[in-house]
Amino acid sequence: MNDVRLNILFLCTGNSCRSQMAEGMARHLKGGEIEAYSAGTEPRGLDPRAVAVMKEIGVDISAQRSKHVDEFAGIEFDYVITLCGGVQEICPMFPGKTKTVHRGFDDPPELARNAAGEELALAHYRRVRDEIRDYVGSLPGSLRQNGVSFNLT
Repeated sequence: MNDVRLNILFLCTGNSCRSQMAEGMARHLKGGEIEAYSAGTEPRGLDPRAVAVMKEIGVDISAQRSKHVDEFAGIEFDYVITLCGGVQEICPMFPGKTKTVHRGFDDPPELARNAAGEELALAHYRRVRDEIRDYVGSLPGSLRQNGVSFNLT
């Protein structure tokens, strides 16, 4: 393991749910290996359901906030991981050695929109949260070993 943590930006369009969960999960599970950030191209605020389902597993993201990707212009990232298809298509260019990886996850707010009740809505959030937990748990090794990274810059 490296003595230096990797700078990883989790990027979504709204930075309200998936990227927030990924940032919180990375800080919780991989704080010694990863310096985690999240941002969006059109920040929409922190999703209360995302906060709730993360709290269920002991990860508090309530102090995180929705941020625009431009706030991180001065940080050189090792990886930018796009988590939704929309942002993958308009992913900003990053300087230097930054590698951009796409790992899409379903959009819990979209899935929950027509749910027949709060518990069914939260089930979508929990499923995606668990998928993100599994993915983040594989980092950073899966980025290096599986050859999934590519540079869009």
